[in-house]
Amino acid sequence: MSRFSARTGFSRTWNPLAQALAERRARGLPLLDLTETNPTRVGLPTPEPALLASPEALGYAPEPQGLLSAREAVAAHLARRGARVSPEHLVLSASTSESYSWLFKLLCEPGDNVLIPAPSYPLFEYLTRLEGVEARPYRLPRGHGFCLDVEEVAAARDERTRAVLVVNPGNPTGHYLHEGELEALGRLCAQEGLALISDEVFSDFAWDEEAGRVPTVAGRELPMLTFSLSGLSKVAGLPGLKLGWTHVGGPDTLREEALARLELVADTYLPVNTPVQLALPGLLAHAPRFQEALLARVKENRRRLLQARSREALWDVLPAHGGWSTVLRIPLALGEEPTCLALLDEGVAVQPGYFYDFPSAAFLVLSLLPPPDVFAAALAPLARVLDRSG
Repeated sequence: MSRFSARTGFSRTWNPLAQALAERRARGLPLLDLTETNPTRVGLPTPEPALLASPEALGYAPEPQGLLSAREAVAAHLARRGARVSPEHLVLSASTSESYSWLFKLLCEPGDNVLIPAPSYPLFEYLTRLEGVEARPYRLPRGHGFCLDVEEVAAARDERTRAVLVVNPGNPTGHYLHEGELEALGRLCAQEGLALISDEVFSDFAWDEEAGRVPTVAGRELPMLTFSLSGLSKVAGLPGLKLGWTHVGGPDTLREEALARLELVADTYLPVNTPVQLALPGLLAHAPRFQEALLARVKENRRRLLQARSREALWDVLPAHGGWSTVLRIPLALGEEPTCLALLDEGVAVQPGYFYDFPSAAFLVLSLLPPPDVFAAALAPLARVLDRSG
């Protein structure tokens, strides 16, 4: 009898919310979907398809770290954001998820662990387990506004910890890493021999100005090995084109060894297709237009959400500074899943906080990406259910 690895033995049992959502869709009932995060389905600007029609697109000249022209385009993009980096310190992959898999191969033996923030996006549980690595959570304290607390990071590590992962800004919490936090984290990582992996896919989407914000760790002189991750999926709203990048930084000796090893890993897979690499300068030139439209959408939807909350309401919109999502704090009495089910009965889909490992059953997560008419139509039933739950 064939056997399968424990790494792929994830639960496939649907929770009540997923079942109710599938049933509603199967019945063809209307749905105002405030979980939509696919930028290609919400009417945002897209680049010209002709960008992918280069005469050289069918050629094959593999470079393990990615075509130099593509890496130069990423370096120019980072320079516009204030990060001066060398194309030689960049490695292209098919996605940030693939970048993670390569970094876990680079840094960890089976059974080692990496520290991941909680609350945060649930994908990390899958990415680590598929590499035979343990994900150990460190808490982003509610009392600190879900910002990083280096003492929480230090308390979570053990002798098999190999890296600390930060999401900057947090997804879905929307809080950026700050200079003092990075300095303290750098001391801890250098002292304990840990690498820093910084997921910066939402870093371009700041809603405001904020003193001491760290937009990226790329190009910084830091005492530990650092990896800064992003890609076309969020930067240009093009998840289907499958291109991500990793900037490798830190002390010269560590950086050069990491790049040499990553080149071998990348050469083994060679995952990034030629057309998207050739088109990358044009695709990144499109990014500002996409980002401007998305930020206008996100800010307006959030403004309407804040306006929909009455002064007497027992629910609230948590403060944040960037990203594509917003978090609601709701009365604890009814719970997240019952509240989501009640909203679904009203034709509104939202996500419970437990999807993101929030510390108590008192949070909902909403996407700010839906078209304004969809988002506005969902606000009355949303407020009605949340006011009733209090």
